[in-house]
Amino acid sequence: MNAYRMHLMLCAGTGCVSNGSYRIKAALERELAARNLQDEVAVVMTGCNGFCAQGPVMTVQPDGIFYQLLSDEDIPHLVEEHFLKGRPVKRLMYTPPAEKAPVPKMSDIGFFRKQRLIALRNRGLIDPERIDEYIARGGYKALVKALTSMSREEIINEVKKSGLRGRGGAGFPTGLKWELTANQPGDEKFIVCNGDEGDPGAFMDRSIVESDPHSVLEGMLIGAKAIGATHGFVYIRQEYPLALERLALALGQARDYGLLGTDILGSGFDFDISVHRGAGAFVCGEETSLIGSLEGRPPEPRIRPPFPAESGVWGKPTCINNVETWATVPEIINRGAEWFAQIGTETSKGTKVFSLVGKVKNTGLVEVPMGITLREMVFDIGGGIQGDRAFKAVQTGGPSGGCIPASLLDLPIDYERLTEAGSIMGSGGMIVMDEDTCMVDVARYFLEFLRDESCGKCTACREGVDAMYQMVANICEGKGKPDDIPLLEELGQAVKDGSLCALGGTAPNPVLSTLRYFKDEYEAHITDRRCPAGVCKALITYRINPERCKACLLCNKNCPTGAVSGEKKKPQTIAQEKCIKCGVCRDVCKFEAVTVQ
Repeated sequence: MNAYRMHLMLCAGTGCVSNGSYRIKAALERELAARNLQDEVAVVMTGCNGFCAQGPVMTVQPDGIFYQLLSDEDIPHLVEEHFLKGRPVKRLMYTPPAEKAPVPKMSDIGFFRKQRLIALRNRGLIDPERIDEYIARGGYKALVKALTSMSREEIINEVKKSGLRGRGGAGFPTGLKWELTANQPGDEKFIVCNGDEGDPGAFMDRSIVESDPHSVLEGMLIGAKAIGATHGFVYIRQEYPLALERLALALGQARDYGLLGTDILGSGFDFDISVHRGAGAFVCGEETSLIGSLEGRPPEPRIRPPFPAESGVWGKPTCINNVETWATVPEIINRGAEWFAQIGTETSKGTKVFSLVGKVKNTGLVEVPMGITLREMVFDIGGGIQGDRAFKAVQTGGPSGGCIPASLLDLPIDYERLTEAGSIMGSGGMIVMDEDTCMVDVARYFLEFLRDESCGKCTACREGVDAMYQMVANICEGKGKPDDIPLLEELGQAVKDGSLCALGGTAPNPVLSTLRYFKDEYEAHITDRRCPAGVCKALITYRINPERCKACLLCNKNCPTGAVSGEKKKPQTIAQEKCIKCGVCRDVCKFEAVTVQ
C-alpha cells in the first residue's frame, strides 16, 4: 500500500457529480500520471461535502485547503502548481476575508465554522463505496459494543437518556419508540428506515445515504438488536439513483463482512435488510402511508391507534425512523448518552441536519447544534442574502412548514420554539427568502404542491387544502375579497383539526404563518390590487423610465413578444397589450430603467 503524501478529497455527491466531478477525477488522474505523481497523490471520491453552491469542490489533505467551482481546464495548472511545486492556487479557492487567512483553509470558511458533525461525521472524509474506510473511522465499533456487551434494555435506555428525537419531523423520542416496539409480543418484528424525503429543496437523507451508507446500516442493526427485529427495510425514492447505487453496494459489502445475515459477528443475532424503491409520493413520508406502499397498497394514512409499534408492516410490530436518526445512533452508543445530551437545548438534544437553500449566498447541507439561531444559520453559515438584499423570511419544515419573519431572526432552532412561531422542524428543509419574495405567492405555491400530493382519503385535507389554494390563487390574481382573510384563518384551523395525518394537519401552516406575520401583503393584494414585491403578474405593470433609459436596445432585442419598441437613441416604451410580464426587460437592463408598478 502506498504512503501518499496528499489525498485529494473530491466530492462525488449528486450536486458535484451533476457539475462534472467524475470528469475532474479523470483529468486529475491523467495529469498526476503525466507528472509521475500517481504514487504520491491519491484521488478519493467522497460523499457530499455540503458546500453545494460551490461545487465541484475538493479538499486537499492534510493541508486542509479547499478548492471550489473546479473545471476540467483548471486541472493541469492546479496539478503543476500545487501538487508538484507546492504552491496552492488561490484563484481556485473559496477565499474568506484576507486578514483572516492568507492561504484559506477549510476551517477558515464561515460555512463550516459553526457546524458540528454527528450524522455527517464522515462527510468528505471517506469513500462511501469502500466499507474499509468506514471501519477505519470507527465504523461498526458501536455494533460490536451493542452485540457483545449490552443487553437490549441497556441499548434502549442509552438512546432514551440521550434525548434523541426522531429527525423525520414529528420529533417523537426515539428511545421511547424503540421501547414500545420491543415490548410488543411476537417473534417477528420489523424496522424501517424512512428515506422518502419529498420536500422541495430538501436533500438531507439522500446526501447521508450517498455519503455514508454504512452509518445508516449500523444504526439499523443496533436498533434491530434492541427491538428484537428480524428484518429491516430501507424505503427510498427511485428518484435517487446515486443513493440507491451506494446503498446496494454497502449492503453487499456488509453481508460479505458478516455484518448482515445469520449469526452476525458470532453473536447469534440474525438480521438482514431489503431496499424498497418508492415512486415519489410525498405522502409516503407519513409512516402509515409508507407502510401501505411497502406492502403494495395505495399510500394512504390509516387511523391510529393501533400505531406501527403495535401493528405495522403486515400487522407486525414495526419501528420506523428516518435516515438521519439511524445515522446518529452509532455515535450515541460509542460516545454515550451524556455526551449527546449535553449538545443542544433542554428539550431538543444533539444536532440537526438542514438543507439551506433559497436566496442565500452559501447554499448546501449543514449540521448544527440544536438551539443555534436563525440569524446564525442565514448570515454566519449562509453568508447572508444574495446580492446583499434585505432578508424577509425563512421557511422551515418543508411545504407544511411556516414562514418566519426578520423580527424572529434570533429565534433558537428547536422543536418547541419553531412550533410556537407557527412553523415546524420537519425533516430539515430551510428556504431563505429576500425582499423580492411575495409571501402570498409563497403560500399559493406550497398549497398547490400539497393539494397535488394529498392522497385524498380524508375530506378535510382533500377539500380544505384545495379550497385554500383557490382562495389564495384568486388573491394573487387580483380577485380577492376582504372576507377571504378571516375565512382562510378559519378554514386553515378546520383543516388542521380534521385531517387524518400530518400532511393535512400541517398543510395550512404556509397560509396561517404568512397571515400571522405578513397580513399587510394580503391586504395590499385585496384592497389595493397591488403586489408589494412585484411578483404576481395580474397585479403588476412593467414600464420604462425615460430619464434612465440609455436606448441601448437590450430590452427591445430580448423581449419575446415584441412589446418593447422605440427608435434608436431614444427611450423605449412597452406596449401593455403585448406584455406578458416575463421580466426579461428588467433582467437585461443595465441602468435600472425598467420599473415594476
